[in-house]
Amino acid sequence: MTSQVWTPTRWARNGDVRLAHDAWIGASEGEPLLLIMGLGVNRAWWPDGLCRLLAERGFAVARYDQRDSGESTHLPPTRTRTPVTALLAKRGEAYTAEDTADDAVAVMDALGWEWAHLLGVSLGGAVAQRVAVRHPDRVRTLTTACAVPGDARGLRTLRYVNISSVARLSRMSFPDTREGAIRAGLAVARFCAGPVEAFDEEEALARAEALADEGTRDTRAQSRQIGAQWHGPPISEVTAPTLVLHGTDDPLIRPRAAAAIASRIRGARLVALPGVGHEIPPRTWSTVAGEVRVLVDTAPPR
Repeated sequence: MTSQVWTPTRWARNGDVRLAHDAWIGASEGEPLLLIMGLGVNRAWWPDGLCRLLAERGFAVARYDQRDSGESTHLPPTRTRTPVTALLAKRGEAYTAEDTADDAVAVMDALGWEWAHLLGVSLGGAVAQRVAVRHPDRVRTLTTACAVPGDARGLRTLRYVNISSVARLSRMSFPDTREGAIRAGLAVARFCAGPVEAFDEEEALARAEALADEGTRDTRAQSRQIGAQWHGPPISEVTAPTLVLHGTDDPLIRPRAAAAIASRIRGARLVALPGVGHEIPPRTWSTVAGEVRVLVDTAPPR
């Protein structure tokens, strides 16, 4: 989905991979802020309301589709069919986690940004951590939300992931049609919602209809994303000022993951979001935008 508040789709390239991205209109003079979305879903899953608040707080906001999602390049199938298999058996590695970190830098290059603040959610949070380790000179601050430590691999990840929830998501089956994509998007939204939120079925359905693509039901693409293993340094080598956000009622990633990230990155600040699930719901948008602004304002000069 592309609305009038976003520029037309632009393209970055990392080798043979093309990366679709766009930017919030009218905020080009702000400080660069790159948004990285999570497993499978496209960049339009970032709420416009949150992006508007970030732009109002002085950021030039851009977002992109990770490889194997949205309009970006989808890689050839591997043997692994489900994220659970990719996570536990370490199969289906079509590319490395270093490749996905380099994708973010390729988008920054295409935008003409020498550096950026990063905000990643879920898998996007892990990717953001890896960018900060691999390309420290390109990352001014790091905000990671609903994520596991970026250097967790294979069975070590089980300390942080609710594997039964991953399995439940993987077992969902929907027709290979637009209607199937809508049903899948609605099911994912319902699953991610925290227990405090009154789930708005009508709003969630409208959002699923607007964002319908194959990402929420393409378990093979999700497997390739999860199967991308990190071979680089530990996240303890992150030097960028860091903010860690996590919902206290996240059904997919345990809050201990956020505690682990915050304890291993020097000076990182952990902010718990009470009653929040695996999402950034509207009632938290002002808090999130404000916390990112505080992180940036208190960061030491480059």
